[in-house]
Amino acid sequence: MRRAFHTRLPLTRAIAMFCMSAALLLTLPAQADTQRYNQISLRAEAQQAVNNDTLTVILYAEEQHADPTRLAERITQRLNEGLERARAVEGVQVSSGNRRSHPVYDDKNSITGWRERAEIRLESNDFAALATLTGDLLKGLSLSGMQFSLSPEARQSSEEELIGDAIDAFRQRASLVTEKLGGSDYKIVNLNLHTQSPGPIYPRNAMLMRSEADSTAPNVEAGEASVSVQADGVIEIRY
Repeated sequence: MRRAFHTRLPLTRAIAMFCMSAALLLTLPAQADTQRYNQISLRAEAQQAVNNDTLTVILYAEEQHADPTRLAERITQRLNEGLERARAVEGVQVSSGNRRSHPVYDDKNSITGWRERAEIRLESNDFAALATLTGDLLKGLSLSGMQFSLSPEARQSSEEELIGDAIDAFRQRASLVTEKLGGSDYKIVNLNLHTQSPGPIYPRNAMLMRSEADSTAPNVEAGEASVSVQADGVIEIRY
């Protein structure tokens, strides 16, 4: 005959484990509620205007021809002449831009020729030198556009200056809220910093470069970029 053996916990030990489990279940919600107690979300911002320090100019050559090979040769020749002149100017970064071609159709949907366009991109923080160069290149190329922007180095330097201002603005707002709500002090639960990068500025007088290309280089105004740092987080008010 087989004997069945049953393992049983002592009654006092089972009761103790049950009480501990119940206490844990009751404690967790209470702790969660305590962590959120008297917590308020705040946001502050610091910003400043910074002079744009980079000018970008895009020039292009565009032609149409019945022979696509001859067309490509002519476009390449015009671009190479522009690139050679641009590379001779110190302080100007030169690179090739987009290049594309497409067939030209007549009313009968037959190909009558090809049209091709190619770009070169010029960038510099010497506005006067680049404006003069652009005026010279417009004798053989056309202007696609120009824009002013803030260099990554200038933007980073400005953001680093604003971080402290944004934190100070957050603390001032936290102190004001604490005072108005009758608190005695506060502590920062979390704090996040966000930066906002300005977009490029397209000057209105870009077409002036075409009209004055044969005389003097046009005056260009770089304008300013607005750089900002936002500080948002949560504080806990103490009473």
